[in-house]
Amino acid sequence: MRIAVVTDIHANLPAFEAVLGAVEAAGVDETWCLGDVVGYGAEPDECADLVRERCEICLVGNHDLAVLGSLDVNAFSEAAAAAVAWTRGQVAARTTEWLRGLEPAGERERIGLFHASPRDPVWEYVLSAEQADACLDTQEQRIGLVGHSHVSLFFARQESEEIRGAQSSDGTLLDLGTGEWLINPGSVGQPRDSDPRAAWLELDTDGATARFHRVPYDVERAAAAIVAAGLPRRLAERLKVGS
Repeated sequence: MRIAVVTDIHANLPAFEAVLGAVEAAGVDETWCLGDVVGYGAEPDECADLVRERCEICLVGNHDLAVLGSLDVNAFSEAAAAAVAWTRGQVAARTTEWLRGLEPAGERERIGLFHASPRDPVWEYVLSAEQADACLDTQEQRIGLVGHSHVSLFFARQESEEIRGAQSSDGTLLDLGTGEWLINPGSVGQPRDSDPRAAWLELDTDGATARFHRVPYDVERAAAAIVAAGLPRRLAERLKVGS
């Protein structure tokens, strides 16, 4: 099976539409979403509608939970908290009802799915080899997929070898035939790895490979929608640099 894995869409409709176009052109069998459909961006309902239509599975992320009132925003940045408040006032009932039915972790095709990490599916940012090593000790599946950090990267642990990891650029191909893996596709709607293009991962379960993809999109359109909505301008400006 060939699977498109997306995460951290964050109500960025132009980015998500561009990724879905690339996914369709790739001819994958299924599309999985690892959460944070809303938050930060200005088009939450449109993105949620597309996820419901195009994704076979979707997790709930910390921003989704905050919009539902299930998570305290005290740990959020000022801009992120403002976006949560704005989204609560704008989002349609159909979107909140759908988000309430989602979980932050799951499994499909014997692959672990976590919004944040196997140890803490809601909050933990897996950015170091030490963290990933501990997460793989917790993870029941050989291969796990995570989001949340908005950074395209992977960690791999082979028998009798130290864990290794790296950020991954467009086109990076991983051989998943052996070992334990923790892979982050990177963010669709708000990349933070200095590449402003939208990110997604192409997973081939038969061939045991994963390939990272980046897709250009109309950043100015997404930024203009954020400014027009009255959301913090910082949320628009960061899209242009991928930070």
